[in-house]
This record gives sequence, C-alpha cells and structure tokens, in this order.
Amino acid sequence: MLAALRATAADRPNHPAITSLTVSYNYAELIAAVDTAAVQLRESGLHTLALAADNSLAWICADLASMQAGITLIPVPHFFAPSQISHLLHHAGVDALLTDRPDQLSALLAQLSIPYDAAVTAIAGLTLIRIQTADVALPADCAKITYTSGSTGEPKGVCLNLAAMETVAASLAEATGAGADDLHLALLPYATLLENIGGVYAPLLVGATIHAPGMAAIGMSGASGLDVGQFVTALHASKATTCIMIPQMLHALLAGIGAGLTKPKSLRYIAVGGAPVSLQLLERAATLALPVFEGYGLSEAASVVAVNAPGNNRPGSVGKPLPHLQLSFAEDGEILVRGALFSGYLGEPPLAATKAWPTGDIGYLDDEGYLHLAGRKKHIFITAFGRNVSPEWVERELSIEPAIGQCCIFGEARPFNVAVIFPRQNFDHAAVDAAVATANARLPDYARISRWIAADEPFTVANGLWTGTGRPRRQHIENCYRDALNIMYEES
Repeated sequence: MLAALRATAADRPNHPAITSLTVSYNYAELIAAVDTAAVQLRESGLHTLALAADNSLAWICADLASMQAGITLIPVPHFFAPSQISHLLHHAGVDALLTDRPDQLSALLAQLSIPYDAAVTAIAGLTLIRIQTADVALPADCAKITYTSGSTGEPKGVCLNLAAMETVAASLAEATGAGADDLHLALLPYATLLENIGGVYAPLLVGATIHAPGMAAIGMSGASGLDVGQFVTALHASKATTCIMIPQMLHALLAGIGAGLTKPKSLRYIAVGGAPVSLQLLERAATLALPVFEGYGLSEAASVVAVNAPGNNRPGSVGKPLPHLQLSFAEDGEILVRGALFSGYLGEPPLAATKAWPTGDIGYLDDEGYLHLAGRKKHIFITAFGRNVSPEWVERELSIEPAIGQCCIFGEARPFNVAVIFPRQNFDHAAVDAAVATANARLPDYARISRWIAADEPFTVANGLWTGTGRPRRQHIENCYRDALNIMYEES
C-alpha cells in the first residue's frame, strides 16, 4: 500500500488522490501528509489508537499514518452505543483517541469514567486525546482491529494483519477492473471494513481518486436514516465511477429513480454487500441498466470473499471467489475459507495459519464457479413439518415489496411461519397484507408467511434490533415480540 502511494506520487504527483467538499490532496500532498502524521504518531509513543471520525481526508491520512508508524488502529463504528465504545477501548487497551469531535468524545470518556488527558494534540487534522486503560497483549502482526456488532452487547475484535488487508484490496482491484481513472465515492463509514478495504485501499493501490464528502453530505443520518433525494444528488454531483452500497441504499436509489429522479450515468461499478440482496432488486437494477454487482464477505476474511463483476456476473449468486482464496464446504454445506484470513479474535487463541475458517454461511459453488448462499447456518430453522427454512431468503422476498420496510421471520418447530414487519411510511395494514401475498406467491408453501404482526417501531441500532450492516437481530426481535408471536400460534 505505502509503496504504491509513493510510486504514484513519483509518477503522477499532481493526480488527485482524495477530494472532499472543502479540500483535496494530490498524491504528492497525500504522501507528505502521511509522512508527517506518521512521525507525530511514532513520537507519541502509542501502541493502540482508536479512530472516531467522519469520512474525510483526515480519516484516510490517519489510517495510512498508523500503518506507516506500525501502530495498531481500531476504527470506532459510528453506530456503537456508549457501552460498546467502552468495551472497545478497554478490550483493546487503547492508548489514545483520534477524533474530529473532541468535545463530544471528552464528555463520553467522562461519562464512561475513563481517565483522559485534557491537553490535546493535533494530528492529521484531527484531535488526539490520550486515555488510560489497562495494557492488553495484541498479536505481533496486528495492524488493525475491526469490531463487529454481532448479536450480543459485547462486540468481538477481529485482528487483521497488513498482508491480509493488502491481499484482499489487490484482489478486489483486479476482480472489479479498478484503474487510475476511477473516482470512488465513499457511501459507507470508513469504520466499516468493507469501505475501508474496498473504498480506500483498493482505489489507492491503483492510483485512483477517492471522494469523501462525509456521511451527512450523502444524505445519511445516524445508523439508518437516508434522505433519498440528497443521496441520488450526491451520486450525480460526484461523477463517481464506483461506489459500495448496502441493500437499503440500492433500494433507495431504485425508489428514487422510480419516483422520477434522474439515473446517475457516470457509475460503471456499484458493489452491493453487507447483507443479502433480493434477486428481484437486482433484476430491477438491471432493467434500469444500473451496473450493480452483488458480493459477499466477512470481517474474518478481511472483508470480501466473492464478488460479481463485468464479464463475470451471475445475478442470484454472490460472484466468483477472489483469486487469493480457496473455498471448501462442510458436510452440512457450510462455506469454509482459506487465504488472507484474520489472525484471531482479540483475547482468544490465534487462528492456525493453515486452518480453514468456518463462515457460518451455507452455500455452494455452481458448475461455473459462482458462489451461491442459502442462509446463515445458525439462522436456518426447521418447521414442525421437518422443512428447513432460511429466514434470509424469505426476508429478501418480503423486503422487495414497496409496502414492507423491515421484516424478520420465525417458524422454528412451528406448523407455519410468522413475521414481524415494520411497514414503509404511508402504507397501511391492507397494503402489507397484499405485499405478503405477493411475496408468498414467489415462495414454496413451506416457506410462506401465514400471519404477521406490525412492529411498534423501526428496527434500529439504537434499540438493539438491527445491526450496523443492515441485518435484523433475530433473538432480540423475538424476545421483544415473544408474547404477540405466541398469541398468533395459540389463536390458530
């Protein structure tokens, strides 16, 4: 990564590297800023650094400077609750926070009773706040720790070495045809590993340009709020050729175009991942000639495992595995991955270098090498009639319907399946009934939804019913609506 930056700075010093709404760096300016920040970080004597900031030139500079200084970086997810941030800081033995909102973070540290130094330092345009936590032993090659929200209150720290991240970034650039003429628009927070690897490292490896306007500028508010008009306008204004979306963003883009907004024409590659994507959604995108390509990955494999691409695209699959990976399958169909894996979870035994990682996802490779997913191993339930049902599959079919904003289905050991649904704005109970019937028509009888209840409020990160990557927290939702679900079965 650093060698590629220096090579581009030498060959094309004036080529734009990173732009934002107010400032930009060419490659010569970027490497100079990284060198300066790396010296400051080395002199600070830090071992672990948490980065809590909006998408910006400063975020990227801090990330690269930490890489050069050999300091373990821990990006702080923007959707983490105070208790989760406290866990992250103590669990990783963080020495300091680098942030663009020092007053807010100082107040949070005081709230969490974490001692901090009131004397702050400016590094890479951000504020460094030293904190006091107990020392934690990290893997020797740990360059970054990415924390996953998971299904519990205490997220796990995935330890990644630089070689694994660089390998995945290079494979991604190759698979997607990335080049120096690309302009990548950052739509996901940089604390999301997918955007960090695919939207920072991959473009910079090939000498492309990154546009990082910040989350508010693209219409994002909080963890799940999205202004569709502003979102589509940002896609137009950036003249981006590539971007990474989660399915909800693609749904919003298609809805915006359907409502009369102009289709962005500069994009050549829209990667969609982070959660399962409905085939109907992909087909609608294809009808509009949008270059949408579904992919699949996990933090333990340094973000991406497989991806569709121009010339190698099979809608309904998640694409072909990246060239550095080897896939195999357990007897129950669980996908096993080898190649450029994480070093292990922080605080747990390291992962053996030759070990295949069990992804927890069920899938298969077709005759032409495309990977297909059937659902999460731990989420698949067995009905009272002995049929296996992947809830993700059914939820994809439900969520494509305009009336259904969010949904989560259940049916373990039951005679029929039920759903908790939060309708989209301006759609009533009858509209959701019709939407469920339409989705059911596309499903076999054992996977259909027989009854549903309306959620009291949206599933969000804040209320613990949604993950930061757009997945329902099933156990939490079941616990929340258990009585209503049981009544449906009892009435029948």
